[in-house]
Amino acid sequence: MTREYDFLVIGSGIAGLSYALKVADYGTVAVISKTELKETNTAYAQGGIASVMYQPDSFEKHIEDTLIAGDGECDLEAVKKVITDAPEQIKQLLSWGTSFDKNAEGDFDLHREGGHSEHRILHHKDNTGAEIQRALIQELRSHKSIDILEDHFAVDIITQHHLGKVTEPWMKDIICYGAYVLNKKEGSVETILAKTTMMATGGIGSVYQTTTNPLIATGDGIAMVFRAKGIIENMEFVQFHPTSLYNLSERPSFLITEAMRGYGGILRRIDGSEFMEDYDERGCLAPRDIVARAIDNELKLRGEEFVYLDVSHKPAEETKEHFPNIYKKCKSLGIDITKDMIPVVPAAHYLCGGIKVDLNGQSSINNLYATGECSSTGLHGANRLASNSLIEALVFANAAAKDALKSIEDIEINRKIPDWNDEGTSHPEEMILITQSNKEVQQIMSKYVGIVRSNIRLNRAYDRLEVIYRETESLFQNSKVSEKICHLRNKINVGYLIIKMARKRKESRGLHYTIDYPNKLPE
Repeated sequence: MTREYDFLVIGSGIAGLSYALKVADYGTVAVISKTELKETNTAYAQGGIASVMYQPDSFEKHIEDTLIAGDGECDLEAVKKVITDAPEQIKQLLSWGTSFDKNAEGDFDLHREGGHSEHRILHHKDNTGAEIQRALIQELRSHKSIDILEDHFAVDIITQHHLGKVTEPWMKDIICYGAYVLNKKEGSVETILAKTTMMATGGIGSVYQTTTNPLIATGDGIAMVFRAKGIIENMEFVQFHPTSLYNLSERPSFLITEAMRGYGGILRRIDGSEFMEDYDERGCLAPRDIVARAIDNELKLRGEEFVYLDVSHKPAEETKEHFPNIYKKCKSLGIDITKDMIPVVPAAHYLCGGIKVDLNGQSSINNLYATGECSSTGLHGANRLASNSLIEALVFANAAAKDALKSIEDIEINRKIPDWNDEGTSHPEEMILITQSNKEVQQIMSKYVGIVRSNIRLNRAYDRLEVIYRETESLFQNSKVSEKICHLRNKINVGYLIIKMARKRKESRGLHYTIDYPNKLPE
């Protein structure tokens, strides 16, 4: 089956849906979601969305905070673009029906989080992402030009490779013609042709054993672009959220938002003593990478499995009002956060690298845009400043929409693309081959490519992953396409990219810390 659209959007979080809404008045749009529209990284975002709203805050302060967090790796023009465009995009969210909390005076109730010098985090209780997702979906479903394809999984983007033409990574004339997409209910691979394609597939958290991301965050977009020989960068910069709820029976890990530390939460050892002042003068308000490494070090030094986050000293009713979902979740486990301390551990949370894009969100592959967590815009550099990601997705989705509309009338759909060929393949007889390899990948990444790294760990991870890669590619070539084998294949590609770029960097910077090169190289 072949479908044709002006705009193809792969992913249904804030990046993909806001882009779809901005181009839908100018052509036909298909939005691909591999589960339901509501199951996205965006929906799991608790803390909020950063934007300069009131004095004494300023663009200059927000830019400076972002550059400090990015540790010398930010693209200054990208930083300026996101921060100066942010207020206008907040207005757009409000026009789509998003609600943010306000104070008694009717102004936005702005939070302050680690690394921010001012209060600039707009939020909706402690489920900001879910509120944004709700509003976008409601707006999306009312638009007649948008086809919503839920339970559809993008297997690969279509380029010259599928026409039998050889391209090299350094070539600048690779063209995206759409994507091969698995209809999960039918079990068939459809050909979706498009004039332009937006990659908005979210993060890579499920490459690790412990993550705050939904389990579908398997780095699909990055892996697809990598296989198509597009440029990927900065994959070594994986952000581990310092405070996920310690609960061995649950995956993904429940996120305890950074806003709770901004609210006054204190990190404590098992014996109740504070420890963050030993690592950074900013204490519990230090950037996430510093807090995550501090907790990791405390756990290794003491042989303990978690530390505590304590807000029991704060007014009980105020705590319940600010963090109703966290209160409810912890209460269900017998923890009253107004009286008890919360057991927390770091978990894989956010990728600062990804598909390299320019200021228009255009990737190195023609007619292929990327935005959101799967992209590398230059905003985050070596470390993301808290709550900058949602606004980045909005700003670059807007830029990509404007850029795509300039050329959409001049692009012809390529109707010479062959259908997916699975002749001679069969369904795997033993699914244990896939499930076991998946566990091995997650164990390799968590044990050897986590918060603290070393040459010996990275080399061992590379060697182990190479064996699984060869086994999986052989299995993929001989198997009917399934979501499980595609997930495994994508995780292996992403793991390889993280390891490759971590081995190449002979220093510690931002989120990448190695005991073999503990210092930064000179600027």
